Amino acid sequence: MNMSKVRLEYPARKVEALTKLEELISHSSVIALAKLNKVRASQLMNLRKKLAGQVQFLVAKNNLAKKALKKLKNSEDFLNLLEGQNLLIFTNMNPFKLSLILEKNKVYLPARAGDVATDPIMVPAGNTGLPPGPVLSEFKECGVPTRIDSGSIWVAKDTVVRQRGEVISLKLASLLAKLGIKPIRAGISIYAAYTDGMILREEDLRLDLEEYSKQISGLHSQALALAVEVGYACRESLPLIIVKAVQQSVALAFSAGYPADKSTTERIIGDAYLKASALMKELAKRGYS
Repeated sequence: MNMSKVRLEYPARKVEALTKLEELISHSSVIALAKLNKVRASQLMNLRKKLAGQVQFLVAKNNLAKKALKKLKNSEDFLNLLEGQNLLIFTNMNPFKLSLILEKNKVYLPARAGDVATDPIMVPAGNTGLPPGPVLSEFKECGVPTRIDSGSIWVAKDTVVRQRGEVISLKLASLLAKLGIKPIRAGISIYAAYTDGMILREEDLRLDLEEYSKQISGLHSQALALAVEVGYACRESLPLIIVKAVQQSVALAFSAGYPADKSTTERIIGDAYLKASALMKELAKRGYS
C-alpha cells in the first residue's frame, strides 16, 4: 500500500467532513447532542426519512465536532459535553418540539442484565400463562407475589419491580422475558441543545404535556372567573356576564317585589304565600283565629 497516498487522502476527507459540519452549523439555529446507546439503525433511518428537510443527523468524531463548534458564541460549556460517541442533530425546529418528536418515536425493547430502567417497571396482576415449576422461585426472588389457579401462575397484585434509574438484574431480566414484558424505552434522547448561546439540558427539554395542559386549563378558568367578576367582556366571558346580569336582575326584582315577568311574578306570589302561611300559623299558636 502506498502510505503517501493514504496520508494525502485522509486530510482531504477530514477537510470535507469539517466543511460539511461548518455548513450545517451556519444554517441551523439549534444544535443538539444525543447518545446512540440502544439506538437501532432502523430507528435512525426512519427518523431521517420522517424529518427530511427539517432535521439533519450526523455522527462525527468529537475532535472534529469541537473544531467546528468552537466558533459558536459561548460554546465552551457545550463543547465540554462532547464525550463518548455522539449523534449531532442540526435543525431550525424549536428544540422542545424536536425533543417531543424524538420521544414519540422511541420503542420498547426486552431488558438485559445491567440495563438501567428508563421508567418504573411493573408486573401487572393476572394470569401469566406459565405453569407452576422452578419459575416460581424467580417470582419470589424478584419480589412478585403469586398464586396458583387452574394450573397457571397468577400474579396476585400489580408489582413495581424496579424504579426509574435502578439496575435490572439477570434474574429479573429473565423473568420479564418469560412474561413478554419489554420495559426498556430506547431511541434518540437529546441530552443537550445549543441555541443562540444558551444550553438546554435534558431536564429542561423534558415536557409533561398532560401536566402543562392541566395548568393552562386551571389558569384559563381563573382568568375567565376574574373577567366575569369585573365585567370584562370578551368572546369567552360575555355569555357568562349576560347570564350573571340576568340572575342579578331577577334577584333584585324579586327582592323589591317588582313583577318583571311571569317567572318573577310567580316567585313573588309564592314567597308571599309562604310568608302569609307562616304568619297564620304563628297567630294560631297565640290564640288568634
